[in-house]
Amino acid sequence: MRRVASLALALAALAPSVASAHPGVGDPAGLTHGFLHPLTGLDHVLAIVMVGMLAWQLGGRALWLVPGAFVALMAVGGLLGVTGIGVPFVEAGIALSVIVLGAVVALGIRPSVAVTMAVVGLFAIFHGHAHGSEMPETAAGLAYGLGFMLATALLHAAGIGLGCLIGWAGERKGPIVVRATGAAAAVAGVAILAGIV
Repeated sequence: MRRVASLALALAALAPSVASAHPGVGDPAGLTHGFLHPLTGLDHVLAIVMVGMLAWQLGGRALWLVPGAFVALMAVGGLLGVTGIGVPFVEAGIALSVIVLGAVVALGIRPSVAVTMAVVGLFAIFHGHAHGSEMPETAAGLAYGLGFMLATALLHAAGIGLGCLIGWAGERKGPIVVRATGAAAAVAGVAILAGIV
């Protein structure tokens, strides 16, 4: 029962306050605003947490390589966004990231670390572009970029932690809960893509 309560608390902590991609956090300048941006979009939270859970499922060096690839290529996407270089289908790419990553976790697919890094890296460009297109080019813009990268790294850690927490729930039930969590994320991604959420 204690583990269930811990799991519920962890999920509640991950729940965003606003379930939309880009709610307009306010003036998009500074570390605080950059930090809050990924945390206020359901699509960003789900995709980033799924990257952490996928890294946990793969284990070993994937625990740092997969989230590291996401953060690094998200920075590239952010630079594309801030410089005005267009990336097509950004919102669709973000929604697809939730669907694909959730499905991979749900189905227990274990691609190689290199393939996983490539896939999460591709999706990270969409997420980064969305953040970067709202990032000012001023010095505060640099702080904004550092803020959204820090929030992303923390969400990855939360996904890894959530995977560990679920794994501790038991050898028999843990994988079922992990897969159910991935399936719920994939369904939410379909709802985001369809414009329902």
